[in-house]
Amino acid sequence: MTIISMQEAVDLGPAVALFRSLGDPARLAIVQRLARGEATVSDLIVDLGLAQSTVSAHVACLRDCGLVAGRPEGRKVIYSLTHTELIDLLAQAETLLAATGNAVSLCPVYGTLSAGADSAASTVGLANR
Repeated sequence: MTIISMQEAVDLGPAVALFRSLGDPARLAIVQRLARGEATVSDLIVDLGLAQSTVSAHVACLRDCGLVAGRPEGRKVIYSLTHTELIDLLAQAETLLAATGNAVSLCPVYGTLSAGADSAASTVGLANR
């Protein structure tokens, strides 16, 4: 068994932040929707069935993480993914979930059946939603 040093654990910080940014069902749904093309907050509200305040807050989080960018167009802001590699990451996650038979959903801490899990998490698929 390999023991991870404190320096190696610290070096994992950016990866941990990336996965945390994608760990919320609303943020993941927004990323999935933007993987299909640009959208305004209004588009995201309609497509995802989320409240305007929820969409705005999560888009701001994704923007702060550098995963989403917005460009003004008239009175609207058009949002898009900043890196196409994120689409590849979602596709790989879908492949991994298929390979494991979605076993991660049975995890007692993070699984969709755990006491603290958000029920929306089970309805949010990964790539190609």
